[in-house]
Amino acid sequence: MGIEKLPVVIVHNLGKMCYRKAYDVQKDACQNILKYIASKDFESIQNYLFLVEHEPVYTVGIRNKQYVEGQDKLKNLGADFVVTDRGGLITFHGPGQLVSYPVLYLGHFNSKKSIKWYVRQLENTIIDTCRSFNVKATTTSDVGVWIEDRKIAAIGIHGSRYVTTHGIALNCNVDLNWFSHIVPCGIEGKEVTSLSKELQRDVTVTETIPHFLRSFQKYFACNYEYKDS
Repeated sequence: MGIEKLPVVIVHNLGKMCYRKAYDVQKDACQNILKYIASKDFESIQNYLFLVEHEPVYTVGIRNKQYVEGQDKLKNLGADFVVTDRGGLITFHGPGQLVSYPVLYLGHFNSKKSIKWYVRQLENTIIDTCRSFNVKATTTSDVGVWIEDRKIAAIGIHGSRYVTTHGIALNCNVDLNWFSHIVPCGIEGKEVTSLSKELQRDVTVTETIPHFLRSFQKYFACNYEYKDS
């Protein structure tokens, strides 16, 4: 019996990049995968994992009307404002936050191409990353990953023909004051936290990335290929 070949995920660390440019990078990768799906050349599909630290930006998902109308107030804070096609409501991305965009063909990772499975694996990846810092995180009935009633990571995804875009944002040493101007993900009465706040020391994105990559590889059973970006 042959050994099953693990899927390869190409890791691009984009460094610090504005949201709109990173969004275009995602869309290009997605179109590349969809091209091979259309020709039924599934073996030639390349899967991607983009890591990025954004300049300050508020993003909204599909249910966005109330936030679009109030965008000028948020822009006056010095942040960009972008409407996207992901699920979820409003959130913030900025320096000190590890944002990860897996652009994957689910058929390479799960025989049922299950979105529910995919979201659960993202949650597990974040929980395991936090565990590597001796921080106990969990899921609740509310979206995202939490430490008790404090949200440490947001999840917002989009799927088209079993190809994923958007992803997760883990707070490392982000300035949490940015979140005070919104109700993150539409969840009232809950705090936002970070690894730095929980550990009472500075935890950078650079320090967090190796832990995150190990956790992602653990839950998505893949090999990595690293690309300069």
